Amino acid sequence: MPVLAGDDLTPADAKRLRRAVEIAEEASGLRFALYLGGAEDDARADALRLHGSLEDAASTVLVLCDPDLRVLEIVTGTTARRALSDRDCALAAASMRSSFVAGDIVGGLSHGITQMGEAARRPTTLHARTEDD
Repeated sequence: MPVLAGDDLTPADAKRLRRAVEIAEEASGLRFALYLGGAEDDARADALRLHGSLEDAASTVLVLCDPDLRVLEIVTGTTARRALSDRDCALAAASMRSSFVAGDIVGGLSHGITQMGEAARRPTTLHARTEDD
């Protein structure tokens, strides 16, 4: 479930969001999932339920956004939490919300997801052992 969204997205918007998820996953080695649409009364519980239903929930970051209710929830799995701190998520959420205020939901989500992927970037290996070592 990289991107679950309502019918309001244009094909270009859906493609942009899928690309942001791909970039975040490539940078971090984590999985990212996005749910854009109507949330239940308790959006946090809804986000936790959706996250728990994912195939690799431990390594997944779920972003739930309900523009009508003005709700944004980010849920990280146990493995993902080791690479992506609450502070990293809060900074990405703040960035997303500033775009939302300007009316750019897709841009905000795209940027925020990419930002979280970069924050959780796997360190580059400078030296690797070879069989000759």
